Amino acid sequence: MNPQIPLPAGWDLLSRLRFPQWIVHLSEEALDLLFPPRCAGCGRPGGSWCPACAAAISPLVPPVCSLCGIPWSRGERCPRCEADPLRLDGVRSCYIYSGPIRRALHRLKFHGRYRLAQALAAWMTEGWARFAMEADLLVPVPASSARQRLRGYNQAAMLAQALAERVTIPFCPRALHRVRPTPSQVGLTQSARRENVRGAFVADPQWVRGKRVVVVDDVCTSGATLEACAAALYQAGAQSVWGFTLARVILKGR
Repeated sequence: MNPQIPLPAGWDLLSRLRFPQWIVHLSEEALDLLFPPRCAGCGRPGGSWCPACAAAISPLVPPVCSLCGIPWSRGERCPRCEADPLRLDGVRSCYIYSGPIRRALHRLKFHGRYRLAQALAAWMTEGWARFAMEADLLVPVPASSARQRLRGYNQAAMLAQALAERVTIPFCPRALHRVRPTPSQVGLTQSARRENVRGAFVADPQWVRGKRVVVVDDVCTSGATLEACAAALYQAGAQSVWGFTLARVILKGR
């Protein structure tokens, strides 16, 4: 738990128990009456984002690499994508993974609050418009069954559902499934990351065949997980596959 973001006892318990989502949402609204909403970035009470944290967020804006979406103004693709292109139509991310965005995603990842997902999805909606994204279907990166049981939720699915409501595009969590757990990607090279998630996902053709699919996740580091999701979706007949994340880690050397 981030020590800068104090949470009342039982704050994330509802997300871990097997209650219907509407009960969880109503219960969270009741908790908000007792415990006023806090800034997602620093924990100050008063609202979803305080002015200081909102001002400290670093948006990713065009021009960007046409494939991986990192800031890039010297040509269509960055050098890394020229040498080793990502294996999907493209990735777009809304903000640099630092400061308030990083702290907010940590809070969402480990406490899974519906209201927080809604606040972050509002920022994602701005990024969606900024990059003129289009899709027939929004699909979250699936969590492993063990992680889903442990946390009781999938933060990527929470973001994707909240975003889908805002951009009025169908949200389809059943389109893509994780068929095997994968070790952490931390510290792995790009090739090792790809191998780690190779064959980890399978898609259902009845949902994705002929569709323009956007895969939603909280943060993109190398793009390997999004590539593995895209491979399954292409195999199931998707017309196109893009990745879309709230945040992007800017790797050294890029």
